[in-house]
Amino acid sequence: MLNKIIKRGHKKVLKSDPSDFGAGNRSSGSVSTSNVVVVNHASRSTGTGAAVMMTNNSTQAVTSATIENLPMLKDVAMSDRQGLFKRKLQVCCYQFEFNDNNTMKMVREKEIKRQTLVELVDCIQSCSIMKISEINQEEMLRMISVNLFRCLPPGSRKNTGTENVEPDEEEQYLEPSWPHLQLVYELLLRYIVSSDTDTKVAKRFIDHSFVLKLLDTFESEDPREREYLKTILHRIYGKFMVHRPFIRKAINNIFYRFIYETERHCGIGELLEILGSIINGFALPMKEEHKLFLVRALIPLHKPKPIAMYHQQLSYCIVQFVEKDYKLADTVIRGLLKYWPVTNCQKEVLFLGEVEEVLEAAQAAEFQRCMVALFRQIARCLNSPHFQVAERALFLWNNEHIVGLIAQNRNVILPIIFEALEKNIRSHWNQAVNGLTVNVRKMFLEMDADLFEDCQKQYAEKAARATELEKQRELRWQRLAAAAGQRG
Repeated sequence: MLNKIIKRGHKKVLKSDPSDFGAGNRSSGSVSTSNVVVVNHASRSTGTGAAVMMTNNSTQAVTSATIENLPMLKDVAMSDRQGLFKRKLQVCCYQFEFNDNNTMKMVREKEIKRQTLVELVDCIQSCSIMKISEINQEEMLRMISVNLFRCLPPGSRKNTGTENVEPDEEEQYLEPSWPHLQLVYELLLRYIVSSDTDTKVAKRFIDHSFVLKLLDTFESEDPREREYLKTILHRIYGKFMVHRPFIRKAINNIFYRFIYETERHCGIGELLEILGSIINGFALPMKEEHKLFLVRALIPLHKPKPIAMYHQQLSYCIVQFVEKDYKLADTVIRGLLKYWPVTNCQKEVLFLGEVEEVLEAAQAAEFQRCMVALFRQIARCLNSPHFQVAERALFLWNNEHIVGLIAQNRNVILPIIFEALEKNIRSHWNQAVNGLTVNVRKMFLEMDADLFEDCQKQYAEKAARATELEKQRELRWQRLAAAAGQRG
C-alpha cells in the first residue's frame, strides 16, 4: 500500500524508443524533474541537494564549485581533446539527488552533466570530432557503470504486479534520475553499435562482470530503462561472440531463481524477447544444449503465477523451438500438461492458446504421441464452468490443421471427448458454449457416422449403468434407514 501511495506522485509517461534519440533531437533526453524521488542510496548520507562522485567504490561529497562548465570538444585543439574528454567523463561521474523537496537545488550542475552527456553521445556518433583512446574507453565504461549499476529502490524487488491487477489500474514506476540515465544508456548503446568500436579492445571493459550487472538492472520497474537494457544486451550478444554462452547461462540462472525461489522479477518479458531473437538464429540440427534450455528453463516458466506478464514472449520462444524442430512438439505439449493450472481460469485460457500454436507446427507422428493425455485435458476444459475456458477449447476446431490431425486420429479422440460434448449440450449454462459444442458434435458426425453412433451407444450404456448404480445406492440407504428405525 505504501509503495502505491509513493508511486502515485510520479507522472505516467509514454514508453520511449531508444532509436528516437539522436544528435538532432537532444530535447528527448530532457525530462521534467518536478515529480521525482531519491533513488541513489549512496548519496543519502551527504545531505539534501548534494552531489556525490563515485570512483573505485568510494564516495566523495562534491560542492557546486567542483563541477565546472568545460569547453566543447570541437572548440579545443585535437591534441587537447583526449584530456578534455577524460575531464568530461569525471563530471558525469557526479551523482545527483532528484527529490521533490530539492528540485531547485544544484539545477545548474545537473544541467552541466546533462549537456556533457549529450556532447559525449555526439562524440561517439561523429567520427570527425575524435577517436577515443583505449584509456578513455575504459574510463567511459567506468563512468557508465557508476551511473547505471546502482541500488534499486525497495519497490523494485517487491512490486512486480500480479495477474489480477489491470495494467492501467496501477501507475508504472518512473525512474527519477531518468534525464541523466537515458543519456548514459544512449552513450553505451552508441558505443556498442559504433563501427569504430574495436571488439577486441571493448571486450576488456565489457566483460562478464559488466554483463552480469546489466542483467541485474533488468529488475528496474521503469519500462523505459528495461527497453534500453533489452536493446543493449541484444547488441552485446550480437557483437561479442565470446560472451554468447555466458549470457545464455546467466539468463538461465535468472529464470531458475524466478521460477523456484522468488516469482518476482520485472524483466522476464524483456529477457524472453532477447531469447526469441537468439532462438530464431539457432543453427540446425539444434544442439543438445539448446534443447535442454527448452526443457529446464522455458517450459518451467509456465509454473509461476504472474505468467500473464510475459506469456506472449514465452509462447513465441516455445513456438520458435517447435518450428525449428517439429519433433519437440510432444516434449512441449507434455510440459504444458505438467504445469496445467487447476484453479486459475485466466491461465488456462493462455495455455489453450499456446497449445493451438504448438499443434499448428506439429506433425502427425508427434501429435499421436501426446494426443491421449492432451485431449483428456481438453475434455476437462470443455466442461469448465468458466465459459472463456470452454469457449477457447472449442475454438481449437476452427483451426484447419488441428482438425486435420483430429480427423486422422478420430478413433482415439472422439471416445475421449464424446461424453464432455454431450454434457455441454445438455447442461452447460452458457449459450455460446452450447452452440459451439453442437457445431463440433456435428463435425464429428460428418467425419465418421459409424464411429459417432458407436460412441453414442457406449455413452447411453454408461449413462444407464450410472442410473442403475444410483438406484441401488438409494435403495441401500433406504434399507439402512429402515433397519436403524426398527432398532430405535
